[in-house]
Formats: sequence, C-alpha cells, structure tokens
Amino acid sequence: MYSHITLGTNDLDKATEFYDATLKTLGFARTLTMLEHGLVAYGPPRQPAQLFICLPYDGKAATVGNGTHVALLAPDRRSVDAFHAAVLAAGGADEGAPGPRPDYHEHYYGAYVRDLDGNKLQACCHTS
Repeated sequence: MYSHITLGTNDLDKATEFYDATLKTLGFARTLTMLEHGLVAYGPPRQPAQLFICLPYDGKAATVGNGTHVALLAPDRRSVDAFHAAVLAAGGADEGAPGPRPDYHEHYYGAYVRDLDGNKLQACCHTS
C-alpha cells in the first residue's frame, strides 16, 4: 500500500542513535545511511528501506502532526514490550504502555511512544 514513511528530525545524530537502538527490537535494521543528504532509513534486513528519518528538505524545523502516528508491526507481544522499554531507555516518552487493545480487535496488542522529536510511534502485533 505504501512505498515508505518519512519522519523529520532536528538532530540527525541523536535520531540515528535512537532509531538504531529501538528498531532492532522489532527486527528492523538501518538499511541506508546518506548523511550528506541528511537522512538515514530503516527496514527489514536485505529489503528496501521503509522508514526514513531526515532533516527537512526545506531547511525549516521538523514538527509533528497532531493526530498522526506511525504503527510498526512487531512479530510478537514480547517485541512490543521490548520496543517500548528500548524507547524509554533511549530518551523517548511513553504515550501508552504495552497491552491489549480489545477495542481495536480481539488479539491486538500495542504500545505508543514519542521519539526524541515528538513523533508518535506505535509498535503492535495482531496475534495472541
């Protein structure tokens, strides 16, 4: 359905450290580094990048969207828990502890967080 997702940052070095530390809990790796262009990207190993983190192209400050979040698919509930813990350890903020979300569907399990720039992320899995 989509090619990739891009999130802006105001500090690429800190954002790279943050995403390197947190996305590995979901099985993602940095698959592209183009510091001269102000971006890094992540995805499943040996596949095209799907999540780009970059300095805004227009040179203005990166900002977050109200009502916007990126949901990252986790292989299992343990990975959701690990992602949430890694985000907090890396300086991110809690926006909803890991747990079932029965309002979404019977097996939905997720956690909400904010990255260092305030972008809202979610890790979720759809199995029990």
